[in-house]
Amino acid sequence: MTSKKYILKICGHVSILFLNNRKAAGCKNKLKHLLYFSFAVITLTSPDLKAQTITLLHQSISSSIRGLSIVDDRVAWLSGSKGTVGTTVDGGKTWAWSQVKGFEQIDFRDIEAFSDKEAIIMSSGTPAVILKTIDGGANWLVTYQNNDKAFFLDAMEFDGHNNGIILGDPINGKFLILQTFNGGKNWTPAKNPPTALPNEAAFAASGTCLRKYKTAFIMVTGGSNARMITLTKRFKNRPHSWNIPILHGKASQGAFSIAFGHKQGIIVGGDYSNDSRTDSVAVYMYNASMHLSVQQPAGYQSCVENIKENVYLSTGTPGSSLTNDGGKTWHKIDAVSYNVCRKAKHGSLILLAGDDGKIGIYKP
Repeated sequence: MTSKKYILKICGHVSILFLNNRKAAGCKNKLKHLLYFSFAVITLTSPDLKAQTITLLHQSISSSIRGLSIVDDRVAWLSGSKGTVGTTVDGGKTWAWSQVKGFEQIDFRDIEAFSDKEAIIMSSGTPAVILKTIDGGANWLVTYQNNDKAFFLDAMEFDGHNNGIILGDPINGKFLILQTFNGGKNWTPAKNPPTALPNEAAFAASGTCLRKYKTAFIMVTGGSNARMITLTKRFKNRPHSWNIPILHGKASQGAFSIAFGHKQGIIVGGDYSNDSRTDSVAVYMYNASMHLSVQQPAGYQSCVENIKENVYLSTGTPGSSLTNDGGKTWHKIDAVSYNVCRKAKHGSLILLAGDDGKIGIYKP
């Protein structure tokens, strides 16, 4: 009868193939040779050990890039400081850059693109502005503006083309939530936004502290507390929150980004003022329970993105890390600093962007 094959993981790194057969127990030499052979095979084929590469594509402008939206394998948009917007229609090989007229000093921290012609950009800082283009960035229409210095926008997320929300830091004890139901043409404050705890806020680090998941939007926070908060559509129901077992307590600490796969989610963050600190940087979620990763990423991570199934890519100023087991263990794959990593909505293109106009491409 043919023996069954099993894989035994040792320390999350090395897999050894062995035979579940009583006769093998008495054949020490054969088993020894089989183990050596199987070790070599698994070492060469294990997804944990395969070469994962991030290649620097461009670094030609001085803007700090934090907004990234990839439509498909050809079309992507970037946004950043100095009113900068970048577009590609060939998968990142070449980029067209522009500064939005009248907003040359604005930091556009997030962007949502729907095609090579239509996109929405969002500022962080004063004034708080939202702009939309339908002609590839040749012209931008201001769809929202608030000059109140208390307004600080952090992230934007859409559910389809029409329904979207923008998350901002708390004002008078409530997180600022702006919502649109017509594709960003108009924005109105939500009537029942979640209550913020004292000295709690969100981070405008990569536009990914806010995500859509199934029928809700999910946000993560930092500062005095680190929480995951659900925001139901049209805010008809009371928001629910869960404490995240991630580093927090200071203004520079907390949860910076969240991403969801098919059956689990990942939250990353840390302390951007001490980005080499590697404890309590990543959390994985299964069945509504949260756990610290057994092997953490390479320090502070500002963004995480689901690549496929249990595979996630994260990035931050100390470099980028990868997990193949749903966040239990992470492995550093690149030492270059990036702010954001995103995958195409319709396709497999994965790009990264950071300071000094840095753009990278990830290839498994």
